[in-house]
Amino acid sequence: MNDKEVVRVRDVMKPKFDLVDGMLTVSDALRTMKNVETKCLVVDKRSDNDEYGLVLISDIAKQVLAKDRSPERVNIYEIMSKPVIIVDPQMDIRYCARLFERFNLSRSLVVENGVVIGIVSFTDMVLKGLVN
Repeated sequence: MNDKEVVRVRDVMKPKFDLVDGMLTVSDALRTMKNVETKCLVVDKRSDNDEYGLVLISDIAKQVLAKDRSPERVNIYEIMSKPVIIVDPQMDIRYCARLFERFNLSRSLVVENGVVIGIVSFTDMVLKGLVN
């Protein structure tokens, strides 16, 4: 048995993120970004029966910039991923890394009791989880 301390998603996640309304234009959403280091926007639920969405900066580059679409005319809901795979804050980062690999993810929402509490990425897991 390995006596190595378990590093949890909660220990490495970024607790600061930008929560936006899906009806915002890409331009407005980018202007409201405060936590650029997360490289994504969390799209809020519209109701209790809805799910969170996620827009990566790469989604904006691929679906707006590369296609020469106007960021003032594209709404976040048009380019977001929804529903998204979420992770529990108590998950061991080794399993989280396996989940990311299996589903080709770069980052995921960390959800506790139905509320987003952070974002975790491969970078967070490696730099904060493996480096002591």
